[in-house]
Amino acid sequence: MNPLSLLLWVALPYIAIAVFIVGHIWRYRYDKFGWTTRSSQTYENRLLRWGSPMFHFGILCVLVGHAVGLLIPQEWLFAIGVNEEMYHIGATALGTAAAVLTLAGLAILIYRRRTVGPVFLATTRMDKVMYVFLGATLLFGTLATFTYQLFGSGYNYRDTISPWVRSIILFQPEPQLMAQAPIFFQIHALCATALFILWPFTRLVHVFSAPVQYLFRPYIVYRSRDEHRSGTRATRRGWDPVAAPDPERLKRP
Repeated sequence: MNPLSLLLWVALPYIAIAVFIVGHIWRYRYDKFGWTTRSSQTYENRLLRWGSPMFHFGILCVLVGHAVGLLIPQEWLFAIGVNEEMYHIGATALGTAAAVLTLAGLAILIYRRRTVGPVFLATTRMDKVMYVFLGATLLFGTLATFTYQLFGSGYNYRDTISPWVRSIILFQPEPQLMAQAPIFFQIHALCATALFILWPFTRLVHVFSAPVQYLFRPYIVYRSRDEHRSGTRATRRGWDPVAAPDPERLKRP
């Protein structure tokens, strides 16, 4: 194995993993107030209302598809009845739709950030770098799908790229697998690796701050201060007004 392959497909991925983990720990410990998306919704809402849901829903589908394709061995899917043809049709159709939706949403967000003055002024240098590598990762992944899967003879990345990813995770790297992959898949992997290195130092950290606890917290009860303004609607069970405590009773020992 030549030194360049070892650098690209062994050393660089482990550098990215180390920076990703240590960078997030450092960022959370020393920059908690900067751990935010720096929302610009107050500056402009029309384009954001379209671009943000498209991008976030699309990227979520892309991530789920990558998790299934890269982390689950194809033999496991064969065991539950998902053959190569079924997987190829599903992954190509759904993956292409998710990629187009994600790229369209990202294009709207970048257009908004470039053309809306206050939003552009709030854009940092790291935001611009992040958008470049995020866009490049999505673009080359989509190009690989279109070139080899939709309009080409097809390429089964689960024989090379997927085992390479799992070999990196298991600390048993097999760089020769990735070295065999087509060029667009290689560029896609390199852009994704660079994005992981940049991740802890950009607004992407908000991915790990999703308000999941909101789904399990108790509901908040709102009560009117004016007891005479209870409205005409019948009180629902569990929402009965609570009487104010008797001041004289509170004074008793």
